Amino acid sequence: MPAIRTTQLRRTFGDLVAVDSLDLTIPEGEIFGLVGPDGAGKTTTMRMLTGVLPPSSGTAEVAGHDVVRAAGPLKEHIGYMSQRFGLYPDLTVIENLDFYADIYGVPSRGRAARTEQLLGFSHLTAFQHRLAGNLSGGMKQKLGLACALIHTPRVLFLDEPTNGVDPVSRRDFWRILYQLVREGVTLFVSTAYLDEAERCNRLALLHQGRLVGLGTPAEVKRLLPGALLEVRTSAPRLTAQLLRERLAGATVGLFGDCVHVVARDTTAADTQIRRHVADAGFDLLSLRPIEPSLEDVFVSVIAAPKEAAAGMSPLP
Repeated sequence: MPAIRTTQLRRTFGDLVAVDSLDLTIPEGEIFGLVGPDGAGKTTTMRMLTGVLPPSSGTAEVAGHDVVRAAGPLKEHIGYMSQRFGLYPDLTVIENLDFYADIYGVPSRGRAARTEQLLGFSHLTAFQHRLAGNLSGGMKQKLGLACALIHTPRVLFLDEPTNGVDPVSRRDFWRILYQLVREGVTLFVSTAYLDEAERCNRLALLHQGRLVGLGTPAEVKRLLPGALLEVRTSAPRLTAQLLRERLAGATVGLFGDCVHVVARDTTAADTQIRRHVADAGFDLLSLRPIEPSLEDVFVSVIAAPKEAAAGMSPLP
């Protein structure tokens, strides 16, 4: 039985279609990533899957429970860490854990051992008597994760869990997530960090509520509608602006001091890029084909949604 299954899942708010006809099947023990820009429908999808928000139509089952008809029993089997997880700053670390244990109805027998395990698991044992309000951003996220795990859920939902957290804390957080998967927990993670998306077993790419890519990170990269050229010039920002105006049918993105151009005919694009850069008086430092990253796919979908959607249909 899949950990999560959705069929034509849809949610509207008046005339706004937030999630449109979402079909997903996620096996147990997988790290599944939901990737998309702000407004793509990530949080709405997660709220439907956790029974917080009813779908407008379609169905969804999580841990064998229908998210509408069995929303009550469902909560015993899932953990949900929202973007603004409700830690209580005037309670200590261990008091927050006890509070969430009470909310989830964790029996007193075995609670102390579970709390001790989670403190060690999240590297918070030394800080258990510190007020949550005095923790760093990374430590608050670890405490939020520990609170979401206090009742030993089968499926854990994490809505952009490392947003605003420093890179070292993000890496530590993901080490903890890998350990959870080894223990059999299924993870459903939404993120806008493309390097984090690479850590997932499979990804769903959402744009304007619709699924435009589905597969492993490697499979999603192959869904790029064309090949990729990396352009380095003496004026990268101006070059990006120039190529957006002059290259018909191509997607152009600025990545640091490089310009990435996605084009179906790279030979023709190469010739045009060289001509336009020379005519503008910029120095062309290098021009070469490169392998696409998830960020390239992401930018291509956002910059050219109609073209990308046509070339990035979900995988079977």
